Amino acid sequence: MSNTNAPTRPQPKPGVMDIDAYVPGKSTAPAGVKLHKLSSNENPLGPSPKAIAAAREVAGKLDIYPDGTARRLREALAEAHGLNAANIVCSNGSDEILGLLAQTYLSPGDEAIFTEHAFMVYKIYVKAAGGTPVIVKERDERADVDAILAAVTPRTKILFLANPNNPTGTYLPFDEIRRLHAGLPPHVLFVLDAAYAEFVRRNDYEAGIELVSSSDNVVMTRTFSKLGLGGARIGWMYAPLPIVDAINRMRGPFNVNAVAIEAGIAAVHDRAYLELSVTHNERWRTWLTEQFTALGLRVTPSVGNFLLVHFPEDGRHSAAAADAYLTERGYVLRAVTGYGFPNALRMSVGTEEANRGVIDALSEFLKS
Repeated sequence: MSNTNAPTRPQPKPGVMDIDAYVPGKSTAPAGVKLHKLSSNENPLGPSPKAIAAAREVAGKLDIYPDGTARRLREALAEAHGLNAANIVCSNGSDEILGLLAQTYLSPGDEAIFTEHAFMVYKIYVKAAGGTPVIVKERDERADVDAILAAVTPRTKILFLANPNNPTGTYLPFDEIRRLHAGLPPHVLFVLDAAYAEFVRRNDYEAGIELVSSSDNVVMTRTFSKLGLGGARIGWMYAPLPIVDAINRMRGPFNVNAVAIEAGIAAVHDRAYLELSVTHNERWRTWLTEQFTALGLRVTPSVGNFLLVHFPEDGRHSAAAADAYLTERGYVLRAVTGYGFPNALRMSVGTEEANRGVIDALSEFLKS
């Protein structure tokens, strides 16, 4: 006998359709207008020339599977950062590592903590793993160590902390990171997402390498995306060996493609390109902050390669109106309503042409 209440098509497991899909920044401008994409925190200098050459070199060998462990890329990273290659896992962007950590360490009902303006994928991966997101208020658009520790319960299994954070650009100095770690139970996995670490030039900042090396429950994740290889999708994790072992059992085979491996190795070795990128970012981030402030706009102090710009509450000069005005002129910024900032835009540090163009356009917009 047929069951008239049976589904008529395959159904996702409970909870999947409750997940809000990630929406990337805009990447198009009106027809006939030059596009300046400033919505995704990409490197305005493009890829390292050495990475481009390495990618071209491997293009004729795409019939061959890549090394499933990305050994040479792990060794290059280990050499560059003074690490043990065995403690590194490479991935298809750092997003993949974040998802694998959630899938590996969260069971239904477990809690994972992150702050209110944190990277949106944390919530997606926690819910996908059946976990419960616990969102902690920030203080002055910055992670609050005491509030995070107060949110820890016996069900807490993971703490995700982006340092620096996206989209605010704020960071916690390393003494605060150590205080936070000291207050966590040893079974809680502390994930330090250091996607923007290369751009931080502060004496009180440390990406997390030292803490991982001296702890059993800390993981540092990194990415190549902000250094000009966003399209290659390369991320990596530095972690204690038991965590490496667990993640290697969960990740897919050949998760880093051959072009990404070779381009990544070349990029790691191109220290001159890295310094050029950081110098460009320092110069123009400072200049943009000064210019936005002179226009009467509030800027959240940032140590990343982007700025969070807040607009007036007068109704006529809102972030949404500014976004539309800029887009018509080819300057595509990131609306951040989904991050809890309905009247702000995030701008990636761009080329000199793009940076000056945005300031000129906003100057006219604010006079209108």
